[in-house]
Amino acid sequence: MTREVDLRSERFVEDLAALDPLAATFAGIAGHDHELPDLSPDGFDAIDELHRRALAEVGALRPVDEREQVAKDAFCERIGLAVERSEAGIDRSEVSVISSAAHAVREAFDLMPTETPEDWEAIGSRLAAVPAALAGYRTTLLDEARQGRVSARRQYVEVAAQIRGWTGQEGTSGDYFARTVADAPAEQRESLRAAAAAASSAYAELGEFLTTELAPGGRETDGVGRDAYALASRSFLGATVDLEETYRWGWEELARIEADMAATARRIVPDGSVDDAVAVLDADPARDCGSREAFAAWMQQKSDAVLADFDGVHFDIAEPIRTLECKVAPINDGGAWYSPPAEGFARPGTMWFSFTDDHTTFSTWRETTTVFHEGVPGHHLQCAQAVHQAELLNRWQRLMCWVSGHGEGWALYAERLMDELGYFADAGDRLGFLDMQGFRAARVIVDIGVHLGLSIPTDNPFGWRPGEVWDADRVGEFMRAHSRMDDGSLRFEVNRYLGWPGQAPSYKVGERIWLEARAAAQARHGSAFDLKAFHTAALNLGSLGLDPLQAALGRL
Repeated sequence: MTREVDLRSERFVEDLAALDPLAATFAGIAGHDHELPDLSPDGFDAIDELHRRALAEVGALRPVDEREQVAKDAFCERIGLAVERSEAGIDRSEVSVISSAAHAVREAFDLMPTETPEDWEAIGSRLAAVPAALAGYRTTLLDEARQGRVSARRQYVEVAAQIRGWTGQEGTSGDYFARTVADAPAEQRESLRAAAAAASSAYAELGEFLTTELAPGGRETDGVGRDAYALASRSFLGATVDLEETYRWGWEELARIEADMAATARRIVPDGSVDDAVAVLDADPARDCGSREAFAAWMQQKSDAVLADFDGVHFDIAEPIRTLECKVAPINDGGAWYSPPAEGFARPGTMWFSFTDDHTTFSTWRETTTVFHEGVPGHHLQCAQAVHQAELLNRWQRLMCWVSGHGEGWALYAERLMDELGYFADAGDRLGFLDMQGFRAARVIVDIGVHLGLSIPTDNPFGWRPGEVWDADRVGEFMRAHSRMDDGSLRFEVNRYLGWPGQAPSYKVGERIWLEARAAAQARHGSAFDLKAFHTAALNLGSLGLDPLQAALGRL
């Protein structure tokens, strides 16, 4: 019995890796680390043609069983949306503080091995290719701008500022590219330094190009409008949701979480407020690691302990998945993220944390929940489990399929699960968990609100600016009122929502669907419901859009 859907999907992986070596690096596919993609219009055209051809061919195939049907549904949903995004010009024109070809090129170097002379030779070759790649990208951005497809002016300005940080023109982290090759073998160091200097210069030129040529013509408004937002939302969720209902639900969810926060704060400061409790926690030297290096060590210890606790109890964790690296990122942009293991686990899964330049304390009470989100039982368990399931998932499902609503929804579900299992018994850690839960709920509100140009409800539970219309200033003010982030991190987050429409709500919307699916399975199975079995079966499906996920989970 020939599995044609799986075979065609796996051929797509090879074809895409050849056209987009960055996708290969992020997926951990060997053989392309020395290359960069063609970022000119011709390069984008080639990938578009690959998407259309593969979509038509997979769509015409007949699955041989339920597993292959799930694989076909996932492929057609993801690649179909890639085609829609291409036709809207999004992938070529979108520039934001978290998502652009410039970010992808730089981030790939973080994932490249450095153990052998051959590894360093690949880094040198890729660095040498940066100037041509960015020149092609400038051509693409200009071509898109001439057709009226531009990002908001704010995003061009902010990305240019990020680039000045990466190239050592501003900030405290120095030249990223020079630091990338600082530990190269002595016999290769001179050529690598020259390639790094050329790459840094090319990035500096791109930053100046964004400032002088694109920013003046960028959109004055941050919101993208209903049509563009609806496509973005479907792309990140793999589902069509009622945006107004989700907006209203966001307000209700935030109010629920903040009531819980107030009760938790009183466990820390009797009769005190959340701000009172935060002040006590921030002043507690036992909760401050003191340095970036100590914070990385704390992350590692925490994630290792959870891995040990969970294996065989709440999840069956295969041996390759039991390795998770925790690192502080070599840039100061802010944020936390996870990079999956390479194919065959040649590169382990890695949890990254980035501090901004003005970050002076390295507190744990806010970030215990982040360790669970990015590590176990969050992204690491989810993504590494998929990479490991060669017998159940085809290569595209294991390495290249990612749906934000599924992935980020699972990670938030994982945080909620840790609360249920008692891992937030410490009131400070639990306040940090709730603070981030509230932060994600607030993002649902501001993201939908600002991009759809909605009014703030006159009956909102906080009595805040009733009837006013969302804009960037109100987004910042609202997020400041409903989070305890440092100023640098908060600014990055707000700019992220303004420039990456539809992504921020995928966390809470995805969590909502994961919780509903578990409740439905519990109702179906009654006393026979097995939580570990549910988790195993759910994760073995691989990443799916939320609509097909609900259908698949409904059969568990």
